[in-house]
Amino acid sequence: MKTIAEQKQAIKILVGCETSGTVREAFNEAGFDAWSCDLLPADDSTNKHIVGDIRDVLKMDDWKLAIVTHPPCTRNCNSGVRWLKKPPPGRTLEEMWQQLEEGTELFGDILNADVPRIAVENPVMHKYAKERIRNYVQFAQSVHPYQFANSIDAEDNIKKRTCLWLKGLPNLRPTGHLTITTARDDIHKASPGPNRWKIRSKFHKGLANAMASQWGDHLLKDAA
Repeated sequence: MKTIAEQKQAIKILVGCETSGTVREAFNEAGFDAWSCDLLPADDSTNKHIVGDIRDVLKMDDWKLAIVTHPPCTRNCNSGVRWLKKPPPGRTLEEMWQQLEEGTELFGDILNADVPRIAVENPVMHKYAKERIRNYVQFAQSVHPYQFANSIDAEDNIKKRTCLWLKGLPNLRPTGHLTITTARDDIHKASPGPNRWKIRSKFHKGLANAMASQWGDHLLKDAA
């Protein structure tokens, strides 16, 4: 009979649209065989990152869980819906709607992927995105990083509503006791610049650890 450690190592997990390695490493530290993938290289020198389209990577192995931490959402989310009526300077309406089509197609492909357990993270979507996503369903839950922070001064004691679309997974249980009254507003106050997208899409370790612990336990029970 396999030990718990051997059972964990036999479970392959893909973390898509991630270069930071935050979620990947939370699962690896918990003992699972976790990999990340993105169109960009990993921020670290890991050999457990695949550069490529997540739709292709999903077909490369027998993944038991796919977690997509931040698929492109600029045109899908409520905060950007205004650009579908009046594009930003130097852009056209045609470009905005084309990006919406591409973003919703990717989201639908991930949501409908042939993987037994899937978690997809995105902000709240507008109606035009929902109409275009194949087999769209409402998100299962929404969380904020501060719900998983361990102190008021912690890096992840911030407000950032994160919606989770879940397939074959339970809702996450908050692991902290902080409330929104002490949470900072760092994400929304990020300064304009070429790296603003990266700052705003940052995934926090407390939430990643909760995924590895709670969803990892769920995977082990299913494998038993």
